Amino acid sequence: MREKELIVYRTLKKEGELLTDMAWLMSHYQETGREEAFVEGRSRTPKAVTALFCDCIHRLIELAGTYGFHGNLWHCYLANLLVNNENSYSRGCEIRGNIEGTINQAVLHDIVIFKEFYDYDFRPMCRKLQVPEFALIEDYESSSLESKVYNTRICARICELAADFCKDSTPEEMKDTLTHFYKEYGVGKFGLHKSFRILGEAGGMQIEPILNIAHVKLDDLVGYELQKKKLRDNTEAFVSGKKANNCLLFGDAGTGKSSCIKAIANEYYDRGLRVIEVYKHQFQDLNRVIGQIKGRNYKFIIFMDDLSFEDFEIEYKYLKAVIEGGLEKKPENVLIYATSNRRHLIRENYGDKTEDGHLPEVRQDMHTSDTVQEKLSLVYRFGVTIYFGAPDKKQFQGIVRELAKRHAVDICEEELLLEANKWELSHGGLSGRTAQQFIDYMLGSR
Repeated sequence: MREKELIVYRTLKKEGELLTDMAWLMSHYQETGREEAFVEGRSRTPKAVTALFCDCIHRLIELAGTYGFHGNLWHCYLANLLVNNENSYSRGCEIRGNIEGTINQAVLHDIVIFKEFYDYDFRPMCRKLQVPEFALIEDYESSSLESKVYNTRICARICELAADFCKDSTPEEMKDTLTHFYKEYGVGKFGLHKSFRILGEAGGMQIEPILNIAHVKLDDLVGYELQKKKLRDNTEAFVSGKKANNCLLFGDAGTGKSSCIKAIANEYYDRGLRVIEVYKHQFQDLNRVIGQIKGRNYKFIIFMDDLSFEDFEIEYKYLKAVIEGGLEKKPENVLIYATSNRRHLIRENYGDKTEDGHLPEVRQDMHTSDTVQEKLSLVYRFGVTIYFGAPDKKQFQGIVRELAKRHAVDICEEELLLEANKWELSHGGLSGRTAQQFIDYMLGSR
């Protein structure tokens, strides 16, 4: 087999070790002999060759448990290699689809090789090595456990892609099927996932997928129609390639600010939007994060939840430079979205705004206006600010009614609102979050 002749898809990293082992078996399983002898550093005794084949079957079954694959696991493995290989062709096809140029000929050369692996008949090998158990992985039924790598939708789509390749009679058709997948879903982790977080320290920083994101939509948030419209309009302009602004969602706790960000990650995923969550202590890594995403065909929102700073915290200076003010221009495919309970993000003191100060024991700043401007300069870098205020009593009851209707809470309205009023008095006051917690309580207790 010709896995060493791959050109564009040559870099398969650790995931390609199984392909290398299977390729060796395909080329040498008939050369087994009774005496100890080695081919390419591997023993060719029947026992050793059979052990290698069984180990490959074991790894395919383990992949099924990790990725949630079903059906023909060998085909799913090959399909997974192709959809995760980030190269000049796959990155060019993500979101855009077909690209022109000589690269297509090089890719077709590689697809010819992959199709040879795909169409390989394992029956003679199973008879020769006396391993009929290979049939287990040709029609594998997965357990009910969710994938540890992909969400259910993406896992199912990769299994469908593996089945679609079986329908392709030529390498050209197989290449077209793969290209269509790249256009629809993208390639690699950015193509197959909606949201991400930063793991590791400086130097070892990695952008890793968040596997379980709440499937909330903006319409699921009761009320706040004007706020949702402003957020949707700005995001719509961004994913459409038009000018858009960094966005700050501020206001009272429990009003749905973070839920709105989760909602747009779900609603605009199909149009190439990805969300990367960054915590305050990671702001010094922002330039490294942007360096990894600025050349991709996706739109990225860097999301900062519950953003605020005390006087002694200086991380906001990193954020200011990234948003606007550094020498390097922020890429067109990156925006900053943040939520905060504070309008001005950085804690301010009365002493910041008085010439003589009210606290004589505290050392005063000689240039108070400069201090104020320094603390306000961060919020001024957000072109769109959206206020989320706590609902009044009537609005709170309206939210409770709507949530009870959606979740089919079977209780008369008078009793529902009476119980809701009792709940909010001892559970955080009037807010959408309190209303949802009350409905969850009702669902669990009745």
